[in-house]
Amino acid sequence: MKNSFLVIGTGEVGLSMLQGLHDYQDAHQLDLTVAALARPSGAVVQDFKQHTQFQHVKLEVVDLLTSTVTELAEVFGRYDTIICCSGFSIGKGMQIKITEAVLQAGVRRYVPWQFGADYDQIGRGSAQPVFDEQLNVRDLLRAQDRTQWVIVSIGMITSFLFREDFGVVSLENKVVHALGDWNHSLTLTCCEDIGKLTIEILFHQPEIVNEVVFVSGETATFTQIAEEVETIFNTTFERILWSKEHLSSALEQRPDDIFNKYRMVFTQPGVTWPIEKTFNYQQRIPTIGIREWAKTRILPVQS
Repeated sequence: MKNSFLVIGTGEVGLSMLQGLHDYQDAHQLDLTVAALARPSGAVVQDFKQHTQFQHVKLEVVDLLTSTVTELAEVFGRYDTIICCSGFSIGKGMQIKITEAVLQAGVRRYVPWQFGADYDQIGRGSAQPVFDEQLNVRDLLRAQDRTQWVIVSIGMITSFLFREDFGVVSLENKVVHALGDWNHSLTLTCCEDIGKLTIEILFHQPEIVNEVVFVSGETATFTQIAEEVETIFNTTFERILWSKEHLSSALEQRPDDIFNKYRMVFTQPGVTWPIEKTFNYQQRIPTIGIREWAKTRILPVQS
């Protein structure tokens, strides 16, 4: 059972985690039992089955929303390590529910959905209320000693930086917006590295237990991000500062706008850390920076 893994979610991060397990197993010639938990949707199941490299991955078809904590615990209890890759979009309170099921099942090791900022530093009452739930999950894990846990902090997923609706980098309008200050920085990690580094952390010896581990593909100021974007796309981008006052006013006017919440919270401490602090730097594991990611993921689509 010790080499059995259940990845909750088959979205971009979940698939990267399964790829990380696949690659690590091949590289180290291990015999792992790997399963993925997916929604009972024909389209979701069919889409997953098209990933031929995961043909040996068992599929647990479970509805997280309608299943009780006890029902989830029955599934989770069959695995040694649970990696939650089902994010905020599944709804309020779901990360607490999943964590309670993990603890009820007595799972040996748990990686919760904490792939993001340093929530301990951000604290409660931030512009993004779902961050409070992340702290509640940490409280649950820290209050017990039966299930070991590892939290992997990645900053912002690199692809999020290029979302038009987020507005920091607008490829359509050739604009880069800085959040709060041009010298403020973001730590960015792409999905491929999230999967690879999480698996490296889980197999690290001596075993990493009950720790928050920081990783990073690249940490860059908004000025550096603008310079990178201009180099990548070989054109000039207009640079506009969204001050904290501007972002605060926008949030007051549209408090339910999820992107207003994210823009405001990413002006705060806890969203960035130096590369020297990271697991990948200390272990000399190469990662993908902004330029390399955009050249392989955006430029081919545009051409």
